[in-house]
Amino acid sequence: MNRRTSLSVAALLLLPLSASARPLPDDPLERRCWLQFTADRAAVNLFADSTPVTFSNLRDGFQVRSPLWVEFGIRGMGVMPAGNKREQTGHHHLLIDTPLPASVAEPIPFSDKHRHFGKGQTAVALDLSPGPHNLRLLFADHEHRPYYVFSRKINIMVTGSRKDLPKPKIDPARFAETCQAWYQDEVTTPPVAEKLVYVKNLRNGETVGAPFLLKLGVVGLGVAAERTAIADTGFFQIDVRQNRSVLRSLRLSDGQTETILDLEPGDYDLDLTFLAGNGQPLLRDQLQVTVTKRQTMTRP
Repeated sequence: MNRRTSLSVAALLLLPLSASARPLPDDPLERRCWLQFTADRAAVNLFADSTPVTFSNLRDGFQVRSPLWVEFGIRGMGVMPAGNKREQTGHHHLLIDTPLPASVAEPIPFSDKHRHFGKGQTAVALDLSPGPHNLRLLFADHEHRPYYVFSRKINIMVTGSRKDLPKPKIDPARFAETCQAWYQDEVTTPPVAEKLVYVKNLRNGETVGAPFLLKLGVVGLGVAAERTAIADTGFFQIDVRQNRSVLRSLRLSDGQTETILDLEPGDYDLDLTFLAGNGQPLLRDQLQVTVTKRQTMTRP
């Protein structure tokens, strides 16, 4: 480990490890609205290999304020910062109002329309002008050459800036319509914390069917495989507990950011830890979930 990496790890060790998962909304209407989309957020896709790169929080047709929080998902591969060659790993690129590159042999260009996340990031706060935009995620190797593993293109409408437009509110007389507007704004609101590990798609106390998908994110740090000495990076570990006993421990040591849990009905505690390459804990999150019936896996 070089001096720069040693100093970075030493600084990270000063971060608070314990954290509480994001709570469900206090407002009854907002909570009802949030829970209405739980099954969609946690759904397991039977055909995930056909679209292994996804927007974790965005959907086609969303209307959002700017800056918006854009989360990246990848299945079947791991995340690794640029410049670090490793099989079945890469890093995310965000294409904004531009088509896919014509060549898989040439590195992705650097421009405002081709955003690179070569530090292993799992999300970004994106500032876009008002109006329509189209977005697509593209996964590439250590030299920024596309794997041609990419998401579907989505179209969004930016309604204005967060500083100028108030947060949407839910009107009980028009619940369906105003719930949609509130929810789209809620899932794209950038986090306040400078450093955070979290479950992207679930909040504390939610009820899910099994199997269900866990989408993992980290703010302020990047993702890399275990046993790598890359400054300001780490990997995820999930400990599944029931009645204080650890039932299962999932160590996503290849830089994975998504995993599927298949649990029997019951109440569970999910302990999420973000570990440095040497296994030293950096950040933690704790999430309580209730698993009820088994759910049907969905098609894309």
